[in-house]
Amino acid sequence: MRDVERLKRELGAVILAHNYQSPEVQDVADFVGDSLELSLRAAELKAKLIVFCGVDFMAEQAAIMSESSVLHPDPFAKCPMASMISVDDILRARREHKGAPVVIYVNSPASVKAEADYVVTSANALDVVKALKEDTVIFGPDKHLADYVAERTGKEVIPVPEHGHCPVHVKFNPTTIRLLKSVYRGYAFLAHPECPREVRELADFIGSTSQILRYVKNSQNREFMIGTEIGIIYRMLKERGGASLIPASTEAICEDMKKITLEKVHESLKYRVYRVEVDREVAAKVRKALENTFKLMGVEVPWSRK
Repeated sequence: MRDVERLKRELGAVILAHNYQSPEVQDVADFVGDSLELSLRAAELKAKLIVFCGVDFMAEQAAIMSESSVLHPDPFAKCPMASMISVDDILRARREHKGAPVVIYVNSPASVKAEADYVVTSANALDVVKALKEDTVIFGPDKHLADYVAERTGKEVIPVPEHGHCPVHVKFNPTTIRLLKSVYRGYAFLAHPECPREVRELADFIGSTSQILRYVKNSQNREFMIGTEIGIIYRMLKERGGASLIPASTEAICEDMKKITLEKVHESLKYRVYRVEVDREVAAKVRKALENTFKLMGVEVPWSRK
């Protein structure tokens, strides 16, 4: 860890780590958060170098939003859900549902986000779709998040592709959760909207990783059952000591997130690998879709402040 800190100082580097990263990676990070928080942080930073500890689409997103050079410690740390959607899926959906806006979840390749009208996160997807005047919306790639948005807005939300999902969040089993709730009485069950509907229906609160974290920090309750990737529990315990936290599934582990280790972070800094490159035209289109989203929400576009 000392070598990582030394290299950070020498290189003028900043380490960003997602909430699902392992404890040792979170501990060397300058900022820990969800994909939106980290992307916004990347846009604001004046660092010479950013080392992004997360899966591929997150590092790609940081490179699009930042003027700094962005390194990804392991290019094989990929998001399985992001690989489930293609540009062809979006073009086909546009032909079949003419006039419907395309809302793409940030958990997608840059090439797909470049075809979107709006780019959202799990934290703001609901508000963005609510704000749209259209009653039919194309949404990809997570079918469960699409279902959650449809359920809460009453709009027709067309999932693209039909099978898109997060392999981690489908590991939560409603039967197991009912059993856990009967054993751990009084524990609030907090679920991510990427979970299937039958799991969400059992939740006391539904939100993104950052929203779940805030709920744990601010709730009068001190006992929680966590329905998202278990890596976030480490940060929760650091930020609310004394809370009792149990995973709703011990199998809810993102193997790709865990590919990034402290040793790989060290190597990334030492050898300046692996630099994230995004085609300029693609990056410009993604920024435009993001600008549409910020403006729809009445939020200042981060890069307009520069």
